[in-house]
Formats: sequence, C-alpha cells, structure tokens
Amino acid sequence: MRIILGSESPRRKEILSYFNIPFDQISPGFSEQSIPFHGDVKKYVCEISDGKAAALHHRFSHAIVVTADTIVFHNGKVYGKPTNAEEAFKFLRALSGTWHQVITGVTVQRGDEIYHHAEETRVLFNQLTDQEIHSYQKSLNVYDKAGGYAIQMGGGLIVKRIEGCYYNVMGMPINTLRKLLLHVGIDLWNHLQIK
Repeated sequence: MRIILGSESPRRKEILSYFNIPFDQISPGFSEQSIPFHGDVKKYVCEISDGKAAALHHRFSHAIVVTADTIVFHNGKVYGKPTNAEEAFKFLRALSGTWHQVITGVTVQRGDEIYHHAEETRVLFNQLTDQEIHSYQKSLNVYDKAGGYAIQMGGGLIVKRIEGCYYNVMGMPINTLRKLLLHVGIDLWNHLQIK
C-alpha cells in the first residue's frame, strides 16, 4: 500500500524516515487559513489536518494518506507560522519565560476511513532578551515553524522544560502516529530501522 506524507515539512519527513516504510512526500495544496478557529484548539488542528488529507485523497484515492498540523497556543491565542521578522519577534517575546501548549493534529486516511487525534505538549521557555531573540532569528529559519521556533538542535536553546512528547513539538508525535496507523494495519514496531 502506497503511503503519502501530505506535508512540505522536512521535520515530518525526518521523523517518518526513522522507520523502514517507503513513502512519498507531497504537498497537500490546502490552505490552513480556510479553517476558522472557534476556540477548541484540538478540534481546530484536526480539522486542518483532515482538510489536508481530503485534498490528497482526491488525487491518491488508493493510498494511505498521513497529514498533520501544528500550532502553538498561549493565553487564548493561536500562534501559527510567522509571516515576517517583526511577527516572529513578537511571538518569541510573548512566549518568553512562560508556558505554552504545542498541539498537533494528525490524520490517517485510507479510502473512506479517516482517523485523527490531537497531541498536546506543554513547553516552558527561558526568559529571553531582545538580543537573544534577534540572534535566534538570524540563526534559524523561523518562518516555516509554528510559533516561530524549533526545539531540535540549537533551536532548543530557548526551551527550559517540556511536558509531553518531544516529537510533537517537532510536528509529528510518534506514538500518536503509531496508534493511527494501527487502524490501517501498519505497526511502526515492525518497521524500526536497523542501524
């Protein structure tokens, strides 16, 4: 069975590549802005992820489609991908020294079967100076990341503590993915890469 990873994210591709499962990475061509936010964060990310899966299912109806959407949520506000340097700076300034939630909705679709789940991780940032934020923005591509930050590699310098799944903050919670793939007969335990 062909697997389509409906995402342009290099991090999601990296995470799925931890397993010995052939897949094709294809952009879903779905506008995340087409889904309005009505206050339920988990429902919101699943609706976006489902929309991405539906867009690809029309093109690849015989494949298993895997999609995801990640947002940062803080004080009742959704932080998606920043559109410019000023907005990215404002994001990190608002999140500095505080806890926030990272929520990823993951969808697996095969034919008319649709399975989704939203994973939540709590993240605490270090207190950041304006200089540190500017340095961070110069060193990392922040425009393709929810909240304008990365937890992996040097990007993790701003993170003081997390509660929950690390891979969720990267954009693809592994255990959630495993549970959803079980519905379509794929167990990631059987596809561990041999090193």
